[in-house]
Amino acid sequence: MYNSDWLNRVISDKQIFKTAFTHRSYLNEVKTPNEKGETLESNERLEFLGDSVLSFIISSKLYNLKARDTEGELTNLRAYIVKTTSLAKASQKLELGKFLSLSKGEELSGGRENIQLLANTFEALLGAIYIDSGIEEAKKFVEQTLVPLFEDELKNGPPKDAKSLLQELTQTQTKQSPRYRILESVGPDHAKEFTIGVYIQNRQIGVGKGASKQLAEEEAAQDALRLFDTHNFNIEKV
Repeated sequence: MYNSDWLNRVISDKQIFKTAFTHRSYLNEVKTPNEKGETLESNERLEFLGDSVLSFIISSKLYNLKARDTEGELTNLRAYIVKTTSLAKASQKLELGKFLSLSKGEELSGGRENIQLLANTFEALLGAIYIDSGIEEAKKFVEQTLVPLFEDELKNGPPKDAKSLLQELTQTQTKQSPRYRILESVGPDHAKEFTIGVYIQNRQIGVGKGASKQLAEEEAAQDALRLFDTHNFNIEKV
């Protein structure tokens, strides 16, 4: 099983793993090339690759495991497994935050525990494993770090999230789907916080904040559901 010191045992290309843990904020404070002649790079390209590798691995697993599921059901389950909070949780269990190279500002603002940053790091690390050791080692990594978090969902399917529940509720009452709007976006590109409102019949029925649009929309939907619950699920009373 992977643990906090496994990196030192399994890697062969140390430079690519150094890149996997280099946040772009760090590059603003260091010289590149450095005194060793190394050109430093952020982990964003590896994150891009890791995102695709992860999607392939999870898609393949679900295709073989859930032979009776429709395309829509497979898509929903994959989205539930690879969402930001899931990847961040896996990162926290591996203590990936302590390996990160961050700017002083990012460090002081709690970057090592930032949910979006940790999720991105998981994908970057997966991309590095794929390049360094190939798809089988990448599969092994995902099977041992991410998949165990979803044993129940792999058997029974994902629970409905707040956005899905709100969608069903508003469709039943109004024949309309809720609409999400960005109300505010603050902070630097690598550490933005989004404020998003959810609307039905041009009324704002919920507001949420998060480190990604996905998280902010989910919180807005949860806020709307609490309001509906207070008013006995009646849109006319909201």
